[in-house]
Amino acid sequence: MKRLIGILFLLTSLSAFSQKKENPLVQFTGVVYNADSADVVVPYVSVTNISNHNSVVITNFKGYFSFVAHEQDSLQFTAIGYAPVTVVIPANVKSKSYTAKVLIKPQITNLPMVRVFPWATTDEFRKDFVNAKIADDDLEIARKNISRTSIVAMTNTLPRDGQEIQSANAQYMHQDIVNQHSRTNPLLNPLAWGSLIKSITDGDSK
Repeated sequence: MKRLIGILFLLTSLSAFSQKKENPLVQFTGVVYNADSADVVVPYVSVTNISNHNSVVITNFKGYFSFVAHEQDSLQFTAIGYAPVTVVIPANVKSKSYTAKVLIKPQITNLPMVRVFPWATTDEFRKDFVNAKIADDDLEIARKNISRTSIVAMTNTLPRDGQEIQSANAQYMHQDIVNQHSRTNPLLNPLAWGSLIKSITDGDSK
């Protein structure tokens, strides 16, 4: 009895499935545009036919698409950075062709904040933390600024001010004046003695 009931149920299911009519085919064509700017096309949009085993079609770089679907199929348009849009093909389409201008709206997604640390493991962080150098306080910074090494380095690198330049120029002019009027004793000149000895050796009477 149970086997007979099962056979009858199977035959009823097959009969109902055979009586179910498939919706007519339609050539679905269109272009995907940005909803905020109707003149800007959105390229490479994924078109998923939800009513037909989630088959996917990709639009070209101009947002154009054209494929065969059924009447009353639900088609979902998705793209990165845009909110998904669902378009349903109406029934009783004339000339078996349906054209649509699909508008998808940009969608801004706020991602959670991500902190990147330079340590791969906890042990590396612990090692760097133990060996970390403590920053100098204000007193230590002042001591380093007034140390002899720091002052000498600043003296060698900092340019001279106007007073130092004036003092150096005055000293140079004074030495120039003194050397200009001074007379050099030839007896104290070792080069003159060397020339005299050479002349005597060579027999120069002069």
